[in-house]
Order: sequence, then C-alpha cells, then structure tokens
Amino acid sequence: MDTNHSTITVEAKVQAPVEKVWEYWTEPEHITKWNNASEDWHTPHAENDLRAGGKFVTRMEAKDGSFGFDFGGIYDEVLIHEFISYKMEDGRKVEITFIPQDNATKVVEVFDPETTNPIEMQQEGWQAILDNFKKYVEQQ
Repeated sequence: MDTNHSTITVEAKVQAPVEKVWEYWTEPEHITKWNNASEDWHTPHAENDLRAGGKFVTRMEAKDGSFGFDFGGIYDEVLIHEFISYKMEDGRKVEITFIPQDNATKVVEVFDPETTNPIEMQQEGWQAILDNFKKYVEQQ
C-alpha cells in the first residue's frame, strides 16, 4: 500500500473456516446477499472474475430506488484463501487478508480513503458491510 497517506482498516473475526469465508466473499450468488451497509440498501447484481487482471463489479442500490451506483475494480493479486488486492476505478487500492484462526477466520481490509466523505464515515460504512458479511456467513 502507498504509505504517503493514511489508510483505513476494518476487520472482523468470522466464526467459519477460511474456505467457507473465501467462497462467500468471492462468489456472486453470495455477494448479492451480504454486500450492503444497512437494511435499506441491497446489491441486486454482482460479477467477479477472480484473478490478477480480472475485473469485478457490484451494483449497490437503495431499496426504494432513489440512488444506486456500480462499485468495481481490477484485481492486482489473488492468493486463494489468503489475500486479495485490487484497484478501484478511481485508482484507490484495497487489500484484504484472510487469516485462519482455529475454526474461525479473521478478515482484514485496508483501503485508501476517498476525499469526499470524512474518514470516520468511510470506516463506519466499510465496517458495516464487513459486519453484515460476518453475520451472513455465520447464519449459513
């Protein structure tokens, strides 16, 4: 990661083995079920070409149809069950590490902040999505 500016880190310990956590993180049929920060948002569509140079896109929308956007990027590195890095369309970098811990997996996301919204708001939003992921995986 670029150390010339601050990055934001969010993390969660998911009570599931790394193989399941990886599958639910990367498979579009699962992504559409957990990728939202609050109950009034959803992800109706996801595509994921999980390889270095591969692209991904998720469509995030308010359930009332008032707002929506595509979130996407291109993968720089993919180490199965261990690590993913990608660049968002605006050039910001994201790194996700999957750390097995007994029968659980610690997921750590580090990302470059954007300049529009406060750091705290960005951290809370990404943490809310990660918490929703944890909840989804643990309920399956």
